[in-house]
Amino acid sequence: MLKSLRSRLLKYLVLGSTILVSLLICLLWNSSVSGLPSRSLAPLKDELYKVISPSTYRYILNQPKLCERRNPFVVFMIPVTGEDSKSRSAIRKTWGQDNLLPNVDIARLFFTGQPSEPNTNLEKHLQKESKAYGDIIQMDFLDTYRNLTIKTMMIMNWLATYCPSAQYAMKVDADIFVNVPYLVHHLQNQASHQDYITGSVINDGHPRRNPHSKWFLSEEVYPESLFPPYVSGAGYVFSIDLAKKISRASRFVRPIDMEDVYVGLCLHYLNVRPVFSRTLLPYKNLFEIRRLEYDKCTFAQRIIITGFTPSQLLNIWHDFQSAGLSC
Repeated sequence: MLKSLRSRLLKYLVLGSTILVSLLICLLWNSSVSGLPSRSLAPLKDELYKVISPSTYRYILNQPKLCERRNPFVVFMIPVTGEDSKSRSAIRKTWGQDNLLPNVDIARLFFTGQPSEPNTNLEKHLQKESKAYGDIIQMDFLDTYRNLTIKTMMIMNWLATYCPSAQYAMKVDADIFVNVPYLVHHLQNQASHQDYITGSVINDGHPRRNPHSKWFLSEEVYPESLFPPYVSGAGYVFSIDLAKKISRASRFVRPIDMEDVYVGLCLHYLNVRPVFSRTLLPYKNLFEIRRLEYDKCTFAQRIIITGFTPSQLLNIWHDFQSAGLSC
């Protein structure tokens, strides 16, 4: 009896805390909304939109039939450089392996551009890898840090064009550990399958005005003092309808070099608010963007953890497989 009462009290406490946090976020949001960009009704000028327009770039390698006869529950879209074959190999052998979960269709794609200097050997290797695994997409934009926004928008366009039959997509970096069973369980318990995007949400982002900063953003390009809420680019999940909507929104949102902030700007234009995936008691960010030392029971309670080399992923994978049985 006493144990049941304690359990109910704990549930009410968690519910009350969740409501309180949500109210505080709304209050903070409403008090600072004046520093955000307005939702423009006028499309970008052609010279600006050309930077992120799908019609500007062409496919060198593509997988247009991947979703023809299947309806993936989740499509992993993993931005990589062409040279990073070790990361691709490690992901295929760990969390991105085929048929990882019974009765859950999960697809995996690596998305890359072109190197700054022509590399015939690399192109031959990518073609061979693509033929062997059917999971390489390459387009002819320059694959640089500054072009991550282009890469992300090409990912959105590919999903909208070739895989609208999926339920969810996940954009996730190559140095990330993904707990796929937890991710699937988390998504299967979501009530909404439209206009849904979740990850580690940054609610207090603002432009850096120091020209020496890696994330410098001039007032000319972005005059506002705040960023709308956005999900960390390390890894985030969204309902597949948002791929097409974000692609359309980009026609009205001026491109900037920070791809995760840019996706947030497109969401702001669409009036879609990202959902922070976390628990409160105990507090856990399910999309962990800090580097954590490996512990299988800690990792079993997260969706992503960042900062792994290919060899580290391979080293922890076998042990992690037993987490469900012992944690």
